[in-house]
Amino acid sequence: MSGAGAIAIFVKTPGHSAVKTRLAATIGDAGAVAWHRRAAATVAAVATTAAAAAGAAVYWAVAEPSAIADGAWPDLPNLAQGEGGLGARMGSVHAALVARHGHGVLLGADAPQLEVRVLADALAWCAAPAPHQAIGPARDGGFWLYAGNRAPPPARWDGVGYSRPETARDFRAAFDDGGDWLVLPTLTDVDEAADLTLVARELTALAAPHPAQTALGAWLDATFGRDGAMREQRGARV
Repeated sequence: MSGAGAIAIFVKTPGHSAVKTRLAATIGDAGAVAWHRRAAATVAAVATTAAAAAGAAVYWAVAEPSAIADGAWPDLPNLAQGEGGLGARMGSVHAALVARHGHGVLLGADAPQLEVRVLADALAWCAAPAPHQAIGPARDGGFWLYAGNRAPPPARWDGVGYSRPETARDFRAAFDDGGDWLVLPTLTDVDEAADLTLVARELTALAAPHPAQTALGAWLDATFGRDGAMREQRGARV
């Protein structure tokens, strides 16, 4: 087992699962799939850069066993998310990362404006021998990152209500005995069309964007424009 840590990026696979259904309701299925693919690739590029400096591994955490069998996510090693709700699946992946690599970082695929230095900070924080945890809060009350160097009991993960305005608060309360916390910057993750505008602004505000982030920002601008009305009109043509 290496102690350099590992990152797992959670994805669903178009053609195997419904992807970004709330977003698709406004910009169409094709637009939602295009966003998910591009955002995930951008997160992976940032994660790979941050991991390289630390000697950490990076995985896709894939929701569907059939997608793994089909080789749908070929650019990184695949981990199965496993069965159950979101909490159970996060717990399963995190425990695997801790067992294999000493500490694990869980990332969503919908906050591609994360910074290399911030992700590196989370890896370094959790490389300590003492129990350490990190969380990246999301503007909707959830979180875009969790990291830790201990594997909490499976029941702990299932005891939190996810996709709620109080999710990050309740998660921290439930996990508070798992070690000292590093709280990372709050980011917007994309669930609905209006979130795309906020993410585009956060990408533009990055002091040192990764080339993949620059490319994603240009794609957002070219595909959707800069206001919600244009986005709704153009979404069907993505």
